[in-house]
Amino acid sequence: MAVQWSERADHVLAGDLTAALAYLTPAGGAVVTAVAPIGLRDRERGELTFTTSLGFGRKIERIRRSPQVALLYHAREHGFHDGSELVLVQGKARITERPDQAYLDDVVGPAAESYMGPPRRGVFWDHWLREYYSDRVPVHVDVERIAIWPGLDGAGEPDVEGAAWPAAWPPPQAPPRNGAAPRVDVERAARRARPLHHALLAWRGIDGYPAVVPVDPGEPGPRGIPVTSARPLPPGGRRAGLLAHDYNARLIGLRVRQFTGWLDDGVYAPHTEQGFRAPGNKTLLLLANGFMAKRGLRKARKAAPVPSST
Repeated sequence: MAVQWSERADHVLAGDLTAALAYLTPAGGAVVTAVAPIGLRDRERGELTFTTSLGFGRKIERIRRSPQVALLYHAREHGFHDGSELVLVQGKARITERPDQAYLDDVVGPAAESYMGPPRRGVFWDHWLREYYSDRVPVHVDVERIAIWPGLDGAGEPDVEGAAWPAAWPPPQAPPRNGAAPRVDVERAARRARPLHHALLAWRGIDGYPAVVPVDPGEPGPRGIPVTSARPLPPGGRRAGLLAHDYNARLIGLRVRQFTGWLDDGVYAPHTEQGFRAPGNKTLLLLANGFMAKRGLRKARKAAPVPSST
C-alpha cells in the first residue's frame, strides 16, 4: 500500500524546487536526471507527481517498462523549505499517456507559478511555448518507501516510513560486453562535473528500486572518477548513473552534466555523457525551452511506431 508520509517529510516534498529522479535501464542500470516536482503531491493517497515532456520519449518508455523510480530531495536552494533533511522517495510510477489541458491549467500551472513566476503570454509566446507547456504529461508515483536522513550529506542511519529498508547490497553485475573501462574523456568529464554544486549517483538496488546518494567526485584517473559519499556505496562492479547540476532562482542558469557508466568499488567509469547549460537570462531560457520542446516532440513523433492497417 502507498505510504501516507509524515509531516516532517511533507515539509520537504512541498518546499524543494528540484529533485533528482532515478529510473532503471533495460540493462539493469539507472539513469538520474533533475526534475522540478513543484510540490505536486497527495498525502492522503500516498502519491507524488512530476511532469515530463512527450519529447523525452526514451525516458517515458523506460519508466513505462520498469515503473520503479526514486526521487532524492537533496537541494534547498530557491525553494520554500530551509531544513537540512535528505529525503529519498521510492515508488511505482504511472504515466498519463496523453496531455490533460485542464490538469495542466488548473493544477500544474498554479503550482509552477508559485516556484518559477508567471508564464509569458502573448501571440508569440503562446505559439513558441505551446509544446513546452501543453505537451507535458503527469507521472504519478505511488510511494512505497521514504527514507529521511538528518543532514543533506546522508550520513548515519535513516528514519524509514513505509517498506523496510533493504538489509543487503545488490550483488555485483557482470561487466558490459564492450568492457567496463571509460568510453569518454575522463579528464574532460571530471572538469565539467566537479564545479557543479550537486552530484548524485544512482544504481539498481536489491529490491528493484533505484538508490540515489549525494557524492563528491574526485581527481580522475585511468579507471575513471573516484566518488565518495557520507553514505556507503555498493561493493563490486555495477551499472550506474551520475548527475552533476546546479541552478539559480526559478531554474534560470541551469547547468547539467549527465552520465551513464560503470561503478566499481568507488570509481566511476563514464560510458556516455550529455549535458547543457541554460541561459542565465529568462527570455533566452524560454526561447531555448520552446526550441528544445518543439524539436524533441518532432523526434518523438518520427520515432513512434506506425499503426498497423490490419
